Amino acid sequence: MPDNALPSAIICLPFAASVVVFLLRGRGRGHNLAAWLMTATALLGLLLSLWLYPTIAAGHVLRQVIPWVPGLGLDLVFRVDGFSWLFMLLICGIGTLVGLYARYYMSPDDPLARFFALLLAFMGSMLGIVMSGNVIQLVFFWELTSLFSFLLIGYWHHGASARDGARMALIVTSGGGLCLFAGVLLLGHVVGSYDLDAILAAGNAVRAHALYTPTLLLILLGAFTKSAQFPFHFWLPQAMSAPTPVSAYLHSATMVKAGVFLLVRFWPVLGGTDQWFWVVGGVGLVTLILGAYSAMFEQDLKGVLAYSTISHLGLITMLVGLGSALGVVAAIFHIVNHATFKASLFMAAGAVDHEAGTRDLRKLGGLRRFMPVTATLALIAGAAMAGVPLLNGFLSKEMFFAETLATRQGPLLDLVSVVVAVAASAFGVTYSIRFVRGVFFGRVPAGLPREPHEPPLWMRFPIGLLALACLLVGMLPARVIGPSLRAAASSVLGAGQLPDYSLAVWHGLTTPLLMSVFAFVAGCLLFVSLRRRFDAIEAAPLTSRFSGKRLFERALAVFAADIPQRIERRYPSRRLQSQLLWIVLLALVAGTLAATSVPFGFRPRWSSVDPAFALLWLLGAACAIGAASQAKFHRLAALVLTGGAGLVSCVSFVWLSAPDLAATQLLVEVVTTILILLGLRWLPKRIEGLAAESRAHRFRRWRDVFIAIVVGLGVASLAYAAMMHPVADSISHFFLERAYTEGGGRNVVNVILVDFRGFDTLGEISVLAIVALTVFALLRRFRPAAESISAPLQQQRQAAPDADQPGRAPDHSLTDYLMIPGLIIQLMFPVILLFGLHLFLRGHDLPGGGFVAGITVAVALILLYMARGARWVESRLHVLPVRWIGAGLLLAVSTGLASLAFGRPFLTSYFHYAELPVLGRLPLASAVLFDLGVFSVVVGATTLMLIALAHQSLRRPRQLADAPAAAGGPG
Repeated sequence: MPDNALPSAIICLPFAASVVVFLLRGRGRGHNLAAWLMTATALLGLLLSLWLYPTIAAGHVLRQVIPWVPGLGLDLVFRVDGFSWLFMLLICGIGTLVGLYARYYMSPDDPLARFFALLLAFMGSMLGIVMSGNVIQLVFFWELTSLFSFLLIGYWHHGASARDGARMALIVTSGGGLCLFAGVLLLGHVVGSYDLDAILAAGNAVRAHALYTPTLLLILLGAFTKSAQFPFHFWLPQAMSAPTPVSAYLHSATMVKAGVFLLVRFWPVLGGTDQWFWVVGGVGLVTLILGAYSAMFEQDLKGVLAYSTISHLGLITMLVGLGSALGVVAAIFHIVNHATFKASLFMAAGAVDHEAGTRDLRKLGGLRRFMPVTATLALIAGAAMAGVPLLNGFLSKEMFFAETLATRQGPLLDLVSVVVAVAASAFGVTYSIRFVRGVFFGRVPAGLPREPHEPPLWMRFPIGLLALACLLVGMLPARVIGPSLRAAASSVLGAGQLPDYSLAVWHGLTTPLLMSVFAFVAGCLLFVSLRRRFDAIEAAPLTSRFSGKRLFERALAVFAADIPQRIERRYPSRRLQSQLLWIVLLALVAGTLAATSVPFGFRPRWSSVDPAFALLWLLGAACAIGAASQAKFHRLAALVLTGGAGLVSCVSFVWLSAPDLAATQLLVEVVTTILILLGLRWLPKRIEGLAAESRAHRFRRWRDVFIAIVVGLGVASLAYAAMMHPVADSISHFFLERAYTEGGGRNVVNVILVDFRGFDTLGEISVLAIVALTVFALLRRFRPAAESISAPLQQQRQAAPDADQPGRAPDHSLTDYLMIPGLIIQLMFPVILLFGLHLFLRGHDLPGGGFVAGITVAVALILLYMARGARWVESRLHVLPVRWIGAGLLLAVSTGLASLAFGRPFLTSYFHYAELPVLGRLPLASAVLFDLGVFSVVVGATTLMLIALAHQSLRRPRQLADAPAAAGGPG
């Protein structure tokens, strides 16, 4: 495989593995297989990334362009340079260790296939962020990480804290993602391209543009929310309800690093201005000190690590915000260092919780006697976090101090930067000591939930490997990390713009070293002086009064409850009719303003109207008016009249030589009429004349009639104006000329649906699938009204003579109910299926196609359900509509992706004539496979809604049995 093809392979690998893992649910020892598949996938991704090192070290940038929608300038672009390559190593390398760790951490009783499938999908999404060469594509993967992190944080959804933390993380990060989307749209508008290389080369033009400030602020909002920067830092501690492998992966090495990745990536474009310095540097400064201060007072092990992560992310943000090239180098260096020691500490905290049964620092202590290896590894990682010499954290902290000293923004600001840097470092020493000493040293507390002991060897292995990395980078930085850091920094700054820097362990007695010593001593003294006070305080003094979590919850309550309740009190109607009235009136006003501001520019040509056609439409209008007048008390009549209006539309399509549309309209009318009829069966009956109609009711009815007539005439006029508007060059000529030569079919309508506009059709069947699943989910909880439980009046009359016949079972007559129609439908069922197959096979050249064929098969199933009943059908046919939907979507997407393998845009079709024995020369088109996917989704979606309605009849006997008991109970 050529190197240029590796990026897409590396991204697709975890997504493909995620699907495979998800299919392992409930298969014996599937949890072991899922864990090993996760580990092997991440390891393979790591090896493939390492394979690219010679190319990356030479300063080359790998680009793989896959056409997607070339007409709109949208392509899938995968781009790997030194910086993204370094992140690929972090994502795949730590992902390998997390997969191994999770195999022993997670309980076999958990749904592990779902856990590892989500973790793999998240890995693929992170790889998509760092390897995207198109900023729209980057935002897509950005939002995918928000979605999968929501599912992972809420994995243990039985706990309220997990659900609340997941919801908070989703709202904050996805909201920031929307801001990022708006920002990159502005950025693409300024540059004239969404290609990342074009944007990186247009830094001067972007900074000089009038839209620079709003673009900058929107992109920064996306970065700050993802990397938990002030004032959005509150979501990260709440996400600690996630399983520890999730915290070790998402909240140390990957997801929270996405924001700082974005800052570094766009530094050549957006950096170097006063706005960048004050916003990015200021937010980083506040986050650095706030996170470090809060971490000292946390009682939960993972809470300490969460706030320390916030602080270190603030450090990276501040380095990027300072605006110097050396600051960017230091930021990249600390991204790697922080990922190694923080992932190790999260895993150590998980091991303690796993073996001792608690994460509360006040209940822990002395565990080094029971867990000496884990204690040693945690001590190394904790020392790296505190910035102890000969460990990786010390080196990047030295570079940070040097950068704060080099800042020249005025005496006061320079002093504040230095003081905050030293204070945050001292706080870091304090919470690192508290973490290590509070868990592994001191007295062993009584009453631990579990008897502590060392975790399994392979659970300790990832912790040890990361601790070893902290040591090797700290002692041999130039050899271990030097080449990778140089490649990453050069790709961001440019090969000729790389500043001079040294990764030596000893630089002499320098000011940054003295600052480190002072911070270490101050941190130790602070711990000694406040050691007892730490255990007595539940939350950080001062800052706990201004809780971001409380502000978020209050804002959520205001927008989700208070404002809707005020609107409801102000407009107290609970009827949809009044709400619909306001919507229609607003649309009417908007349409009137638009019509009066611009003349229509057309005149009706009554001479061209066929009288027979006009009579047909008058019949349709009469049906529509009749349906509206009968809808309240005579639903069946209204439904029949509505079907009549639909048939008029069907005949109109035939009249206008559109047989495909006519067939579709006819079948859709049949399906919707039957489904609505089944739904009306369970609605309570309305009886006309029970209450006298008041004058207000009559006024409201005639008002609605008037508004309906006006709006109807307006929509009809708009449609007529659109159809009569002269078009210089109709697009229909394009489709007529190319339907056969490029699509391989003579049925232009079907070729448009499955080829030219295949992407639209894919979206439509996706929406259809979502609607069907939503209807099914809603109807699963629906219970018919009490007055609808009894059998229909026709069945009651047919069963009435049974009560007068001695020895005859009740409802005996109903055993033969619809026997003759049921037998006819049963015999016709295979004929209708064959007719559906006929419509499908002829659809590419003659009227038909997957949609019409799918509705035809659905009609056959609906009729069978109605005639024979749900139990009879489901005992003989395994319909499985959800699988039909899934298989159809998968086939449609796979057909589109197959074209990418041949270097063609997504959903490009191919046709060829094949010489077959007996049958002769037959046309074969790949679009037929896409049409088969459409067919499958239509059958599955329609049948799923049918089953949801049909199963109401299965609930009726239970409710009939419960009704007497309920009626005889205490009132």
